[in-house]
Amino acid sequence: MTATVLHHDIRSWMFDAALPFWGSAGVDIARGGFFEELDLAGRPTAVPFKRTRAMCRQVYVFSHAATLGWAPGAELSAMGTAYLLSHAWLGPDRGWARRLTADGDVLDPTPDLYDLAFVMFALAWRVKLAGDADALARLHDTLDFVERHLRHPSGEGFWHQAPSLGPRVQNPHMHLLEACLAAFEATGDPRFRDRASEIVRLFRDRLFDGRTLAESFTDDWRRLPEVRGLVVEPGHHFEWAWILASYQRLVGGDFSREAAALVDFAERHGVDPETQVTFNQVRDDGTPIDRGSRTWPNTERIKGHLALFELTGRDPRPAVAGSARLLLDRYLGVTPHGSWMDHFDEEGRPMSTAVPASTLYHLFLAFAEVLRLEARLVTLTE
Repeated sequence: MTATVLHHDIRSWMFDAALPFWGSAGVDIARGGFFEELDLAGRPTAVPFKRTRAMCRQVYVFSHAATLGWAPGAELSAMGTAYLLSHAWLGPDRGWARRLTADGDVLDPTPDLYDLAFVMFALAWRVKLAGDADALARLHDTLDFVERHLRHPSGEGFWHQAPSLGPRVQNPHMHLLEACLAAFEATGDPRFRDRASEIVRLFRDRLFDGRTLAESFTDDWRRLPEVRGLVVEPGHHFEWAWILASYQRLVGGDFSREAAALVDFAERHGVDPETQVTFNQVRDDGTPIDRGSRTWPNTERIKGHLALFELTGRDPRPAVAGSARLLLDRYLGVTPHGSWMDHFDEEGRPMSTAVPASTLYHLFLAFAEVLRLEARLVTLTE
């Protein structure tokens, strides 16, 4: 299959199927905002909550889609942002609710760094799309809250929630970095660049050992001594490579060595070369823990290899084509068209009983990256 055919299939799924589907079936017209999930027939489920992070991801998708010329995205972006500001924003001293009821009342007011990162990501894309003054103000307020209320006393990174509970984790920091880069690109404000640089230093000094990226840590950023400290997620390896490449593009530096190490470990130990499936989890010695696969690790493989292409010129086409074709044929090859089967076990059997709206962020961003680099990809020798 040529790159041109693959790109056509990707574009068609994005703009002819997914965006129209989620722009209608995924919108809670009666109560406002977006649905948390749909059933396998494309109808809202009875799940009694709406996560702030999931709604923020939809705001991002529709904002990004609007910048790419999908006109309905602008109105959906505005609606979703207005809903978040009126229902989930609790004020400068409380931040954002983690979950709302299906009717939009506060269900869980816990400040959660992962959620706050996606609030910032969504607001940054809203600002990029529309120059929204309210979104810009809340973008700054959100980072203010993170710095005042979630900063770890050591100065190295942040608590993942308040009050703090359990081990320290890398994943919210990764998404905060992603959000700060989006905010810096949208606003040019150096405060977002500086916070991104702080997290990149944390990555180099604490999170990454030159070979693997752990998930869970002690209070002083040592890998947990128990089993949880050995868990590595190939999808996060690929995702970090892409974010580091984004940092290099927007801020500077050279992250080709780290990105290559992340991608190489994940590719060697976290991808089945025959099926092209990216595993959910492996150990830090490469031993598989969970050979099943959700949608998102496969999208991140696409982004990781595209990142290496931009950083080093390494040909990304085999991995991009393998994962994109797997996604289009297996995960997205369902009805209603524009939805997905989110999770398969290691034998390739479907496991999901609902369609989580939050997955669209991963799919749309990865496919948008393919299209962003389309002109360069199709000029490579087929």
